[in-house]
Amino acid sequence: MTQSKLGLDRFSKEYVSQIERGRVRPNEAALEWLADRLEVSRRFLESGVSAPEHERVASMVSRAEAAIAAREFDEALAVIDRLAADDPVLEPDVELRALLADATARAELGRVEEALAVLNEARDLADESSFSDVDRANVLFHVGRCRYRLSSVPTAVALFTEALELMRHSGAIDDRLRCRILRWRSRCYRRQGDWEAARGDVEAALELSERLGDGEALAHGYFQASIIAERRGHWVLARSYAEQAKALYQEQKDRLNVGRLLNNLGGLTFLLGDPERASEYLKEAFAVALEVGSNPDAAQAVSSLAQVNLRTGRVELAEEQARQALSLLDGRVDFLDEQGNAQLVLGRALLEQGKLAESEEALAAADASFEQLGSGSHRAAAWTAQADLSVRRGDKDAALSLYRRAAETLQDFRF
Repeated sequence: MTQSKLGLDRFSKEYVSQIERGRVRPNEAALEWLADRLEVSRRFLESGVSAPEHERVASMVSRAEAAIAAREFDEALAVIDRLAADDPVLEPDVELRALLADATARAELGRVEEALAVLNEARDLADESSFSDVDRANVLFHVGRCRYRLSSVPTAVALFTEALELMRHSGAIDDRLRCRILRWRSRCYRRQGDWEAARGDVEAALELSERLGDGEALAHGYFQASIIAERRGHWVLARSYAEQAKALYQEQKDRLNVGRLLNNLGGLTFLLGDPERASEYLKEAFAVALEVGSNPDAAQAVSSLAQVNLRTGRVELAEEQARQALSLLDGRVDFLDEQGNAQLVLGRALLEQGKLAESEEALAAADASFEQLGSGSHRAAAWTAQADLSVRRGDKDAALSLYRRAAETLQDFRF
């Protein structure tokens, strides 16, 4: 078909030539008309991807996303690897979905640095004019989650805030994404000890979730609200929120988060004075975590059990369970808080048994984990334990210095 024949009486030969040379980009109506003349889809003219090829590639990306939703992260990466091996021409929207699925799977498997490398590609792609500010906010959200997992909390806060600002100025609306960003920024504020900001974000997320009628988002919101209430000493309120979240997760058939709520309910029940019932909750949480194949969640449950046993005088069992938790968390740099907590329980259990050298080693490891975590309150707990060890050794000066450092860290003011 010649250029003149293609253009008929609508486009000149010269104009068609300019399109072929890439010097002119036809508008949507022109693309539709040209596609009809050439008996191809408009999509093919825009991207060079045929409709069957587009459907095949999009279907593979959808399979990877479904695998992530089912927490089959290795399977998701296998699908992405098969797609990459085919080296297809990807349309920008499908390519962005593939990159985000790839990064999510890697992050969930603890390969957070790899995920960030993939997300750098996603950020560059999302800067193209074909994407909206909501797309760019979604990429920033994924980057923020990775930064949080690597304990770069101030960076994560900045990324989440930038994402929310992009969405605020965008013509498009995605309240589900807004909810997710608010909940994750709330986590950051909790880590920084800014409880009012954390509560404000969770309340905003809950309000959006209720308006959307989204049971899953509501469950996540109540879960976060429970943690904030517990940290502020409102244990009965925290338990109420946790029970609401657990009921919603059960409606969603979300076994993973049911297990996580059982772990939190175990801790709250212990704080409210019922260690036996707390242990039952925690054992059930451990069983659910093993059932769904989540070693980090199993580690959190068994670490909580170790804490209960330590505080009720069963120190040998506490030592055994703390070591089990650390084994389950081996290599997971994205769970520094749980590693530090398990090391702290282990150090105290060893101290109670008079194993002072081993206790010193475990408590030093806990302090190092909490230093990476960037949490003053966690470090204060480690210093207090190290001070108790110094008292046991008769070094009262060292103990006094550590107690003072812990107390000053927990103060809101300095001289």
